[in-house]
Amino acid sequence: MTKRVHILGICGTFMGGIALLARDLGYEVTGSDANVYPPMSTMLRDAGIKLLEGYSPHHLEPIPDLVVIGNALSRGNAAVEFVLDQGIPYISGPQWLGENLLRGRHVAAVAGTHGKTTTSAMLTWILECEGYDPGFLIGGLPDDFGGSARLGTGPFVVEADEYDSAFFDKRSKFVHYKPSTLIINNLEFDHADIFDDLSAIQTQFHHLIRCVPGNGKIMAREGSAINEVLARGCWSTVARLGADKCEDWRLATTDPSCRKITIVSPLGETAQIDWNLIGQHNADNALASVAAACELGVNLTAACRALNRFQGVKRRLELLGAPNGIRVYDDFAHHPTAIRSTIDGLRCAVGGQRIIAVIELRSNTMKRGVHQLDLLPATENADAVYWFEPTGLDWSISDTAADYDHHHVFHCTQQLHDALVVATQGQDHVVIMSNGSFGGLHRQLLQSLSQ
Repeated sequence: MTKRVHILGICGTFMGGIALLARDLGYEVTGSDANVYPPMSTMLRDAGIKLLEGYSPHHLEPIPDLVVIGNALSRGNAAVEFVLDQGIPYISGPQWLGENLLRGRHVAAVAGTHGKTTTSAMLTWILECEGYDPGFLIGGLPDDFGGSARLGTGPFVVEADEYDSAFFDKRSKFVHYKPSTLIINNLEFDHADIFDDLSAIQTQFHHLIRCVPGNGKIMAREGSAINEVLARGCWSTVARLGADKCEDWRLATTDPSCRKITIVSPLGETAQIDWNLIGQHNADNALASVAAACELGVNLTAACRALNRFQGVKRRLELLGAPNGIRVYDDFAHHPTAIRSTIDGLRCAVGGQRIIAVIELRSNTMKRGVHQLDLLPATENADAVYWFEPTGLDWSISDTAADYDHHHVFHCTQQLHDALVVATQGQDHVVIMSNGSFGGLHRQLLQSLSQ
């Protein structure tokens, strides 16, 4: 008999991917979420998965065989309390993935504070182009694939997130994956809602490294935080990324925008990527993905040739439209390093044209003000910055932005929208940065500018 699985928090990118994989394994899948909206809702419904709005216990009737609970849910949630009271079997998404899909497969995990989604998509695309038929679960929507997850028959590429697994499992998601190939692209302090400091995150990365077999391979970027993790103990072969040493993988860029980059292998072999992506951060992501692909048996030239056709990932400097010559982008950046990388990369590409950064202080770390002193310096290459600050914070970006005429702070998205409509002009580049929907600002601004 087909097992019925119900997923709580199904419209998150990760949990939506779990839903698709469970369906492809033959399970009957339903799901609930507080916010059911495109593009994830459209993708899931097109896959034949029934979606229910809210967390009513009635959604769990008849009783499913298993409930997969997302990490956004906690005690006190009506559906969670019903699961516990009724004794319904439950599991976290990462544990379900590890136990039901990853066992017996070659797992390539992509970890790091920044670039996980894009690097995972790049690696998957290289393997796809070379006929490996990779499976994947990516925390975003790659433009080269029809969804965020696929079973495949070859290696399985998984975005290895350090965030916790569930309210009942506070370990990082990635400890459930047990990869044989591991990328550690970078490591900074983030997720202040669950980690006290960088050392706490490093401990989780140390646990991840403990899961890599001795015959596995770790591709790790040079950096003090990563070096400290490796110094705690490592039992696998390590290849360093970006170091100026002949035995390591490194980059040679041929233009400031990084539209053309050359990758140098540990053996001194070179191959060039000539693509549409921009920015040093994407060059770094490319280096990591190519190194991992070559570790899996792909030829260096073939790996770079595949990336020439890589289309990118939605919400990563995604051009939404150019009404009246004003180019509007959607970007997921919500950490000072990511904000700087996005703006700096665009600056190199557009030269002296105006860049207007629109930033929502939305993530838990942002709201706590952990990086407040780094935010303004991260935007130094923007001509104007529009901040959306939610009410009720213990700090205000206004305290540091008050002395700068080109920084503007808003507490209402409608007022922010109206100010942008007045301020923008032809040939401007408007980059809207948020890890959420930003109250529909993207769509509203496109409509207004088109008029």
